Amino acid sequence: MKSRVASGIPLFLTIIVVIIIAVVLLVFSSQFYYLFERVEEQEVGVQFESGRIVDIVGPGVYSDFGLYVELRKISSQAIPFSIEDQEIITKDKQRIGLVVSGDIFRPNIAQKDILQEKWAEYRNIFLDDTLAQSRVQALAQQAMKVCVGDRNFDDNVVGTARDELRNCIDTEVSDLAANFGLQIENVVVPNVILSPEVQTALDAIVQSRLETEKAAQDKLRANAQASAEQARQEGEIRVEQSRIQEETKQQTILAQLEQEKILAQKAVIEAQKANELAQVEAQQAIIEAQKANELIAAQKDLEINQAIAAAAAEKAKADLANQLVLAELYGDNPDYLELQKVQANANALQSTDKIIFTPEGTIPNLVIPGPGIVPTVDTTPSPAAAGN
Repeated sequence: MKSRVASGIPLFLTIIVVIIIAVVLLVFSSQFYYLFERVEEQEVGVQFESGRIVDIVGPGVYSDFGLYVELRKISSQAIPFSIEDQEIITKDKQRIGLVVSGDIFRPNIAQKDILQEKWAEYRNIFLDDTLAQSRVQALAQQAMKVCVGDRNFDDNVVGTARDELRNCIDTEVSDLAANFGLQIENVVVPNVILSPEVQTALDAIVQSRLETEKAAQDKLRANAQASAEQARQEGEIRVEQSRIQEETKQQTILAQLEQEKILAQKAVIEAQKANELAQVEAQQAIIEAQKANELIAAQKDLEINQAIAAAAAEKAKADLANQLVLAELYGDNPDYLELQKVQANANALQSTDKIIFTPEGTIPNLVIPGPGIVPTVDTTPSPAAAGN
């Protein structure tokens, strides 16, 4: 009995010791490796060895062995923040409240140098979303007081002034958060909180301003109506004046056109006269030229006729030369002349000619040749006579 109990106790203790040793080894062995640690798409991994950053990696699966190796993961997702402050004093001593919200971003893989530089001081802010929100809310509250305190009430509340206020807060918060390695985006001022007293006073101011603006608008409307009426009357006068001026202008243009028409007609008449005069002069020149040509032709004809007459006279002289010689010969020899006459008469008679001698004062009878009729005179010259 006792031996069994004694032998069972060491076995139990042994199991406990083994378990303790295994836990200790597991705890201490995690300082020497990590296997298949996954860095998600929205994370950045910081690899350590012996407490020193050796690399900053993006999404992926990583393993490492070494002395005190470790992989810490930082989320790169936006951390929203919102802060409300109901007690902010403006430059002109007015009290307002603001609500500011935006997004916080830790350094990403493209900002390794910021992580390495700021890790030792602000590692908790990089790893803890709540701590990052708390720090940025404090920075935003400080920025709100600075920006509101530098402006009057209207410059913080009215119209586009709220955009300028938002830009101011965005710039201030971003500059302050940059000291912690954080980036601030999407800053908005969704609400401006006014106390009931301020709201009442503001409503009164707005109402008074509206009434003042309404009175000014009424005055402007009355002035505009008067100006419109005056403009209408002036317009009618201008229209009438323009009509009269246009009529005068048209009449002037018509008169000028009529004058130009008369001048053109005058020019046409003068041109026609000039053309007619030129035609008369041309015709006169033609007539004179024709007369000159006729005179020249007459002179030429006269000269030709004179030449022809001279030539004819010379020819006549040449033709009459023989006759003149014969005339002189006949004058000097009358007997010869008589002989030529006889010869001429004899030569003039043909063998068929008939000569009838009748007494003076009688009518010759026509004798028709026929049977039994013989010539009374034979005019045919005899050979002997012809020889003589």
